[in-house]
Amino acid sequence: MCAGCFIHLLADARLKEEQATCPNCRCEISKSLCCRNLAVEKAVSELPSECGFCAQQFPRSLLERHQKEECQDRVTQCKYKRIGCPWQGPFHELTVHEAECTHPTKTGNELMDILDEMDQTRHKEMQLYNSIFSLLSFEKIGYTEVQFRPYRTDDFITRLYYETPRLTVLNQTWVLKARVNDSERNPNLSCKRTLSFQLILKSKVNSPLECSFLLLEGPYDDVKIKPVIYHFVFTNENNETEYMPLPIVDSVECNKLLAAKNINLRLFIFQIQK
Repeated sequence: MCAGCFIHLLADARLKEEQATCPNCRCEISKSLCCRNLAVEKAVSELPSECGFCAQQFPRSLLERHQKEECQDRVTQCKYKRIGCPWQGPFHELTVHEAECTHPTKTGNELMDILDEMDQTRHKEMQLYNSIFSLLSFEKIGYTEVQFRPYRTDDFITRLYYETPRLTVLNQTWVLKARVNDSERNPNLSCKRTLSFQLILKSKVNSPLECSFLLLEGPYDDVKIKPVIYHFVFTNENNETEYMPLPIVDSVECNKLLAAKNINLRLFIFQIQK
């Protein structure tokens, strides 16, 4: 089977608390038991595959180049996108569109309105990175590698959740928990899968502990995570954050995490001084 289907199969088995098995012969499979079949990979690369744009057949080894550079039906964008043209369509219509595109003839005031909207979007992206750089100037910064281990609830219908061992950051003891699809009843029946996490302070504190924190991919994982900064004031009476979405890119990346034996990420905590 292909790598994508293999990961999906392992993730489904994790959600259903089953041993993953081959859909053909039913023997047990796992990452440690399986290996690449190079002979089949080479044979498959020569098999015809359909272009997603023009529906013509090409050898798999040539398909990627065809779809990116040669296909006349591949989706492309107007060269005036940088001044706000939203058009996108097949490559063979690009020349006609650009000859008729109205954006080059817009007045300066009209273009200023479009550019203002684009600047606002760009400004939001820059705010995130500027916030991260600001956090790096804090006096008290801590980070550690965290390992989420899978567990099951004690309910009649058990649910999968993840929890880390206790960890020490900024001289405080913490625990992270995570759950799949916000603990919906049958996440294995859903194609859209998400993970959310909760940060819990286990130490007792003498005064409110105000922190910013974020989770990023670990040094040995290739999961794609978009950085999101969260903020919370921890006290002895209010020591748990709400469940917050782990900002992974899509369900494919979520399946990669679910298919793994453990989820390895990196936690950063920044203590805000008053």
